[in-house]
Amino acid sequence: MNKGKLYGIGVGPGDSKLLTVKAVEAIRAADMIITPKTEKKEGSVAFNIAKPYISDKTAILPMVFQMSRDMEAVEKQWAENRKIIAEKLDEGKNLVFLTLGDPMLYSTYMYIFNEFKDSPDYEVETIPGIPAFLGIASYIGLPVTEWEENVLIIPATADHEKFDKALSASDNAVIMKVYKSFAFVQEELRKHHMIKRSVMVCRAGLPDEIVIRDIDSLPADYKPNYLSTIIAKRDK
Repeated sequence: MNKGKLYGIGVGPGDSKLLTVKAVEAIRAADMIITPKTEKKEGSVAFNIAKPYISDKTAILPMVFQMSRDMEAVEKQWAENRKIIAEKLDEGKNLVFLTLGDPMLYSTYMYIFNEFKDSPDYEVETIPGIPAFLGIASYIGLPVTEWEENVLIIPATADHEKFDKALSASDNAVIMKVYKSFAFVQEELRKHHMIKRSVMVCRAGLPDEIVIRDIDSLPADYKPNYLSTIIAKRDK
């Protein structure tokens, strides 16, 4: 029996119409769609974005990727997920692994891709999607970088000293995973004179999208949505 093929597909920032033609073709041809999420009780945002292109006859495989500091438990779960995927591929099924934004940028897909990419036994194809921050930049009309300016892409969960040093050398910044560290990020933007030209977008491209242009006025204990990104530009 021929083995199946694994596709990693970026569904973009939220609008179903922003999926590429190639992504839609792969989704429609898939035997099974893998929908990653961080908790068993959660739905999959990536699945909902791709849903208009998924046949009712296509099998759906929800897959939990626990995010925890208990790396032993996390690795055990990831290993179980990789085993399940390998078994499905061995059965000859073509699998699509959906991920928000682009598969190669802070994506859950990387935990699977790194396991299968160099294997002579499996074929893997990654289909890019529009990264959330580029979708946001277009939605709100804010260029990420211009002329010879540089741009930093960093998660708010990074080591604080590393974050501070990187931001100090940046003309522009894309700050992802803001939801757990908003107070820290807010102070850093003030410190580095970037707060006045910062915009935070929550759930970009989705019906309940929120755009916050005055980050400085928010209370330090403000809790952004899990899907929140800040684009920051140094004061002129």
